[in-house]
Amino acid sequence: MRKPVPSVVGQRCLLVAALSLATFGLLSSCAEAPPQGTPGTPSATQPTQSFAQWRDDFRSQAMAAGISAHTFDTAFAGIEPDDSVITADRSQPEFTRPIWQYLEGAVSAARVRNGQDRLLQNTDALQRIDSTYGVDREAVMAIWGMESNFGQQMGSKNVIRSLATLAYEGRRPEFGRDQLIAALQILQHGDVPASNMIGSWAGAMGQTQFIPTTYNRYAVDFDGDGRRDIWGSSSDALASTANYLHASGWQRGQTWGFEVSLPQGFDYAEADMGIRKPIAEWQRLGVRPVSANQPIAATNASLLLPAGHRGPAFLVTDNFRAILKYNNSTSYALAVGLLADSFKGGGQLAGQWPVDEAPLSRSERIELQQKLMDRGFNPGSVDGIIGANTRQAIRAFQKTISWPADGYPTQALLDRLRD
Repeated sequence: MRKPVPSVVGQRCLLVAALSLATFGLLSSCAEAPPQGTPGTPSATQPTQSFAQWRDDFRSQAMAAGISAHTFDTAFAGIEPDDSVITADRSQPEFTRPIWQYLEGAVSAARVRNGQDRLLQNTDALQRIDSTYGVDREAVMAIWGMESNFGQQMGSKNVIRSLATLAYEGRRPEFGRDQLIAALQILQHGDVPASNMIGSWAGAMGQTQFIPTTYNRYAVDFDGDGRRDIWGSSSDALASTANYLHASGWQRGQTWGFEVSLPQGFDYAEADMGIRKPIAEWQRLGVRPVSANQPIAATNASLLLPAGHRGPAFLVTDNFRAILKYNNSTSYALAVGLLADSFKGGGQLAGQWPVDEAPLSRSERIELQQKLMDRGFNPGSVDGIIGANTRQAIRAFQKTISWPADGYPTQALLDRLRD
């Protein structure tokens, strides 16, 4: 499922590393099968054999996995490592965009208009998809828009070459090998010829940006032509997305979430994706929907503050979590939800973003984590990624200085830690 405009799928973390950094290090993954996973520990080891030697060894592994010699040799004809893939794989941008800038591009007026047009153009297919999978058509359309601009930007790299490069000398060779075997299985099945298997540098493919293992589990032939063609068939791509969301726990008729207002003196430590309460319980705590539409009170939800206590607040449901399994970035999931609402005339926010706050750079996030560690607060790995452990450490420190414990990293917080 960057981007940053992201791409899909649990283990395709490689693909959306840029997005995770762009949203203050919120972990980002791609559309992989639930349960979600990560590709493993990055490897700094350089190849100890030539690419030709590695290819021959891998050929034996592929054949042991059921790949025919013809499929392998055809797919690997003329394949050499792609240096640009390694550059992208190892890229760690220092400066990134804040969430409000990301959303401005992701939920642009042009994308909303294009999505509304596509909803009309694909009415029949979307009706059948809704009946089959029980996933709101606007959510499916929003993911299509986020992943490939409605099929217009699917990437241009040879997927076999990209994955072979990652398997040979990337940071996560196991990820590359697993995806490469899956890609060869797709070719052997006859869904797409090797010449048409194009995608991103990390191997995300087609209009839905599935990585190969996700494709093998969730791609469907919805137009009945005998091929699961997420490159050329919008029906196959949209149905495959709906199938993935359904498998990830999407609940028919349930909202992804909605903007809320918080009462004075609210305990911001409640804003944690690990805390889930019935919406009725949130309402008893003084949390109120901004719009007049009343959600189902029994539905479980978590409170999300994507820009800390100074920015808009949201209650998000299990459908939001289903989007997270497609791409494990809260910014991405929020963009999908707001874009889906915008297709229906909604999506506008009452809360204001703290646009006067400059986001922390990667080196500043690392410094913040180190200073939290030095003060006895455990932020987890000192890697510049603001994950659950770091947010918990921030909250613990914020409480000691009587600041709102929202777990959000800011320049002011870093300056206080520097004291």
